[in-house]
Parts: sequence; structure tokens; C-alpha cells
Amino acid sequence: MESNLVIVESPAKAKTIEKFLGKTFNVKSSNGHIRDLSKKDFGIDIKNNFAPNYEISADKKKMVAELKKIAKNSTTVWLASDEDREGEAIAWHLFEALGLKKENTKRIVFHEITKEAIQNAVKNPRDIDDDLVSAQQARRILDRLVGFELSPLLWRKVKPSLSAGRVQSVAVRLIVEREREIINFTYESYYKVTAKFEITDEKGKKVDLDAELQTRFKTKEEVNDFLNNCKKANYKIDEIEKKPSKKSPTAPFTTSTLQQEASRKLGFSVSQTMRVAQSLYESGKITYMRTDSVNLSDSAMNAIKEQIISEFGEKYYKHRLYKTKTKGAQEAHEAIRPAYMENNSVSGTYQEQRLYELIWKRTLASQMSDANIEKTNIIINCSICPQKFIASGEQIKFDGFLRVYTESTDDENGEKTKSTLLPIISKNTPLNLKLINAIERFSKNPPRFTEASLVKKLEELGIGRPSTYAPTISTIQKRGYVIKEDREGKERNFNQFILKNNIISHQLSTEVFAKEKSKLFPTNIGMVVNDFLIKYFENILDFNFTADVEKQFDQIAIGKLKWTNMIDKFYHPFHEKVEKTLLESEHNSGERILGNDPETNKLVLARIGRFGPIVQLGDAEKGDKLVFASLTQDQLIETINLEQALKLLKENKDGRKLGIHPENGRPIFARVGRFGPMVQIGESDDEEKPSFASLLATQNINTITFGEALELFKFPRTIGDYESKTVVIGIGRFGPYIKHKSKFTSLKKEDDPLTINLERAIELIEAKRESDNKKLIKEFPENKDIIVVKDRWGNPTIKFKTKYYRLPKDIVPENLTLEKCIELLPAEKNSKKTVKKTVKTKAKTNTKIKKPTKK
Repeated sequence: MESNLVIVESPAKAKTIEKFLGKTFNVKSSNGHIRDLSKKDFGIDIKNNFAPNYEISADKKKMVAELKKIAKNSTTVWLASDEDREGEAIAWHLFEALGLKKENTKRIVFHEITKEAIQNAVKNPRDIDDDLVSAQQARRILDRLVGFELSPLLWRKVKPSLSAGRVQSVAVRLIVEREREIINFTYESYYKVTAKFEITDEKGKKVDLDAELQTRFKTKEEVNDFLNNCKKANYKIDEIEKKPSKKSPTAPFTTSTLQQEASRKLGFSVSQTMRVAQSLYESGKITYMRTDSVNLSDSAMNAIKEQIISEFGEKYYKHRLYKTKTKGAQEAHEAIRPAYMENNSVSGTYQEQRLYELIWKRTLASQMSDANIEKTNIIINCSICPQKFIASGEQIKFDGFLRVYTESTDDENGEKTKSTLLPIISKNTPLNLKLINAIERFSKNPPRFTEASLVKKLEELGIGRPSTYAPTISTIQKRGYVIKEDREGKERNFNQFILKNNIISHQLSTEVFAKEKSKLFPTNIGMVVNDFLIKYFENILDFNFTADVEKQFDQIAIGKLKWTNMIDKFYHPFHEKVEKTLLESEHNSGERILGNDPETNKLVLARIGRFGPIVQLGDAEKGDKLVFASLTQDQLIETINLEQALKLLKENKDGRKLGIHPENGRPIFARVGRFGPMVQIGESDDEEKPSFASLLATQNINTITFGEALELFKFPRTIGDYESKTVVIGIGRFGPYIKHKSKFTSLKKEDDPLTINLERAIELIEAKRESDNKKLIKEFPENKDIIVVKDRWGNPTIKFKTKYYRLPKDIVPENLTLEKCIELLPAEKNSKKTVKKTVKTKAKTNTKIKKPTKK
């Protein structure tokens, strides 16, 4: 009989654990968190010491009911979620939601899913760690407060539908500031000089020796003077320096170093690395993958030692202990390593096999001997010139850990050295000059962030924790503040001077520079939001402040700080600043005046429009007819100039001609209109007015085809009848929709307006009705313009036509009368005379209510 219920987070983890426990254990999965903060009133009772209001997620209610039933019939319930703060919080939420009792509930943790680890955990259970739960709860509540207060502010001051987060905003700031460093960077040129000599080695064989001049020249004139002197010079070996050196292995993987190395070596994104690592962990192949510790257990150290000695011999083994250098790291966990060191490969997907091999090699190398290397510098003397050439090389005397693993780096700007084996020669050996090459090089701008280098930077600053890096980077991309992409480079000319056979030749060549691959770029909206937040909430985006918040979470986790005190200290000054900003700050659209159009003398500016970054011709305040054009993906409001803006406006005015309509013979264009990207039949100067159709969210004016444009003019399209009324599919300024009984329902992202059928449309209509009914609190048959409903955050409001008015907290919405609703409306809306008149008129004639006249 199954008398023990074990609850873990994922089905894959449950399946693996089941193998190690007997028939008396029933292993079930919660599929992650089962509860979260309610959307109503932030889900936090601020006046009641920030008491959280949790609710079971809609998609988890059935599963929670099932777990509650099984738990009731079980002798003991074992909460076996992960051993970090998120895992501890999941265990606590399960305890609360299932109504478990302390006397028959046990908390077990393990950092690897092996039989020994699971059985050991069952033998050593503990209680839920309230301090760890408080630390997770503090993070969740703080992030909810920041997000829910800043986001509406951004909607009003910058652009609707924006959102802000505490750690995410700091990550965006790093990327924005790096981009501005690059924009403002001034390239400086210099000349790098290399030479190729011919020598006779000790065996009498003629070999080439490549060397580099240690001096960098600034101008062509300096290069020419130097090369002319070299014509008359003699060369010989002035000195030979040999220096022994060592290379040591790096520590086993933490979460961040795994993310970085998987990005460099395997090309994985940060989220992909964590997804694959999670799968390896849950199938019992590696230890827990969210950790900032570089420790290895004694049993793991012994297994690694045996593996090294058996495979490579005693001289390749060296016992090592590592200490993390990460700010705020917790050494309680173990580094990421294979669960079984004897397995140098595993079954699974190709990605799982590659990541496992990387982890296995790094773990093995961490306990291997140093590599012994001999570095050699040959200094070459020029008889006439004061400068010296140096030929450098290195030779591996003992490979040590390099036999297994070499760490990659993000240093794209550093000169990459090659392991060069130099010929055996002696001091004062004469050299024959074959050629000298002086090539113009340029200083390098700071590199843009990759996902891996951004993780590294966040870790260095002490911002975030192992569990937050991947979601942070994913979130800033999903929100459209940052994009990851490749970009083609630009061409530039460079000079090259060659001295060969005592003749100096010159050539002007072309090279491509600034080519980027999988780099993070800030978008226009990302830069505007960043500037707004820095202007009004500099402390929120301050690196030290954000790192200090992480330290406070750590203090809560070890019981040295009360979480409510930490939140209280932060929230009240922050809330006051939000309120002050709402009153004081002007609308900030990131607007930048570029100048005037020389033909019309109208104002030209760049700004954030409703559908993204645009350039605008005309001044609305002067009553000009406005013309718009979207910026291309690689153009920024901050850097676009007047000439580029006028070109975009001209191209957009003419539009991109796609073809001729097969039925009416009129041209079809793709361009940007006032309400976003669209296609147009006909020209504005035609006697017959043009027809317009909005593009779908997945379409682009630069890539839409003639056939796709024709399909858009099929809207609105009728797909059938429902409840004796026509169902129509259309595309509006806010995207594709269903129209039925004069009501509109938006299509989901997965629905194609060109192919959606009546059955699916009815499904969406009914879902919208159900959602609306849940929001409806009260309606009044005598006046359908006023209803009491919940807004998008679950707050009770009075809806008057299309406007929402939030109710005071002391009002019970269910008890409201029509007269009380009218009384609560703003002064310009609640004229009793107007309302009585409109109610009476509506009752008699069923006509629409007229807008109240302002006094």
C-alpha cells in the first residue's frame, strides 16, 4: 500500500525518483509553483505589513485538488522540491494549499538524483526553512511592487503596454550604456609592423622567422621614414629569453560559468543552457544546476581522482580546493558536475550529450595537474633603427589539464596569440630580411554584450542570483527592450606599406569591420524607457543599490533580517517618488528634433509612436498634415540624422510598390500610415480614393509579398452565422479581431485571420463572454452605459462608456445603485440633469447617450 506521498516539481524528476524508492512511495509532481500573488490590489495588503494574498493558479486547481485527496490518505507527505529558495517556497506553498500537518510532513533536499542521495535525504528529513521562504517571498513582493507601480507610470509617460522590472531594468541599462559608448567611440588608426626573416638554424637548414615591431606608428610619414631606414640596416639575434610558466585549470561549473561557456563553445543561449541542464538533472545525470558554489563533495573528489589516474596516470592528478569569487555567493551547495564520473557520455538529445560532455570535461580538468609551458622571446636588433623586433613562441612541455579541457574567453578585442614553435638558434646569429609589412590598424570599440558576457557582468556586479540570470535575459528580449541578432559589418579603407627587395610599395585595401554575431542591441523603446527611469528613479537602476538588495535577501535567508522591515524601508520612499513623478513629469516620448525639411520647411523629428520608433514630418500644434515613416531595425532615434529621416519619409510616401491589382489595374503599395504598417491600393492623388489594409503582426512592409498583400484586402471576411448573427473576421489598428453582435473579440497569437473557421471563432467568442462575466459585478437595465466591473488587475471600477473609474476601498461594489454610481463619477460626468435626461431619453427612444456638455 502506498502510505507515503512524495511531491516534486516536475514529472521528469518524479519519474527518476520513483526508481529509487519502494512501492510504499507514491511520487507526484506539482509542475512548479502552484500559487502566486493575486492580481487584485497588487496581491499585497500594504497597510497590513505587506501581507501577501496568494491564489492558486487557474491551471493548477484540478491538480491541487488531486494532491490534497492523495495527501489526506497518506501516512507521511515528503516535500522534495529543489533545495534553493524557489524550491523552499514551492514546498511551503504546497504545505499551505494542501492543508498539511506538521507532524506528518517532512522536507527533504538533495543536489543530485541518485539512489544514494535520495535514500540519504529520506533518512535525514528536516522542517521547511522559513527564512529561505521569507527571502523568496521578499523578492517576489518587492518585484511585484516595483513592476506594478512603474509599469502604469510608463504607460502614461512613455507608451502604452510597457512594463518595468527591478533586475531587468538594470540589465537593459548595461546594454544601453554600452551601446552609447560604442556610438560615441572615436576610432584611432595606427600602424602595426611585422617582418619575415630568413635564418639558418643549428642544423644548417634555412627557415623563416616571423617577428613584430614593438613600436606602433601613428602616421604614414613615420612608416615611410622607418622603412627607408630599414633598407640600409643589418639584423641579428640580440637576445633570447626563455621563461617557464604554468597554466592552471578553472573551477568546476557554477550556473553562470556554465551559461557563459555553453554560449562560447556550443552556441547555446542562456535559456537553452538552463533548459538542457534541467533535463540532465531531472534524469539523474548531473547535480543541481542552479548554484553559485564551486565546492565538490568528498565522494565526488574521490571518483574524479580514480577517473584521472585510471585514464591518464598519477602525474596528471592534483587535489584542488576552489573558493568562489562571486559577490554574495552561498557555498552551501555543490558545483555542477556529473552524478557518475565514470560516465564520460550519456544518452539523450544531441544538445544534452554536448552539454554533458562539457560538464564532464570541466569537472575532470578541475582536479588535474598544471600545464607546464616554456615561453620564448627572440629579440632582433636593427643596426640603424632604435626599435627592436620580437619573435614570440611557446612550447607545451607537459600538457596536464590541457589534455582534457581549455576554457574559452569573451575577449574579442585582445590579440589572439598562437602557439608558435621557434627554431633553435643562438645569440648574434645574422638574419636575412625577406620583407617588412606595415598595415594600418584601428583601435577597437568596447564589445557589445553577448548573453554570456551579460551574465558575467551581472554576476561581477552582484546583481541577481543563479535562478534569475536566464529569465532576466529572456524577459528583456520578450518585452522588446533588447534584441539579439547578427549584423552585417561596414566597409572601410586601410593603408598597407611593404618593403621587399629594398622597394617600398603602397596599396589601399578594403576591409569589413563591426560585424556582429548573436549580440544584444538596445531598441529605441529600450533606450527611451531606460532614460526615463534613470531620470526619475536613478536609485532603482543604480548597480550598487540593486546589488545591496540582493545582499539583504541573503540576510533574510539566514535569519538576520526580517523581510517586512526590508520591504517597508524600500517601499514608502519609492511610492512617494512614483506619485510625485505622476504629478510633475512631462510626457516623455523620447522625441528628438532633427531639423526642417528644406522643401516644405516643415519640422522633422524622431520619436516613439504607437507602433514603435518613427520619423515624423510636420508639427501637430501648427495644424500640419503629419507624415510618418518607421525606422529600420538597426536605426536609433538617438543617432538618425535629418538626411536619413527625409529618405525614409520619401520612401514611405511613395511606398514600396508590390504590383498591379489583377482586377482594377491600380498599383498596390506597402507603407507606414498613421496607425502603423499597411498596404494600399491606388495613389492618394487618384480620383478614386485609395483602399487600405493593416498588416498582420507577423508581417513587415519590407518583406511582404504581392500575394500576401492581396490576401489582406479580403478583410473583413464573413465566416458564417452564430446565434442568428453574422460572424466577421477583420484586421484593425490593434490587430485581427472577430466581430459578432457589434462586439469585438481579439484573435490569439496562434490564430491566423486568413484561415480561422467558425468553430474556432465561436470558441473565442464564448471565452471572451466568460471572461467578461467574471469581471462583471453589477449592471443596470435602465442605463447600459454604466456598469460595475473589475479592471484588468481585478480592482472594482465603474465603467462609464469606455472609461474606467476606480472605486474607493470603503465602497462595497455589489451594493452600488445607479444613483450612487452617477454620484461617484467625476464632476464633468455626473451632472444629475444630464444623466436623468439621458436615462429618460434612452428608455423612450433607445438612442445612444450624448456626451455631457462641459460647464
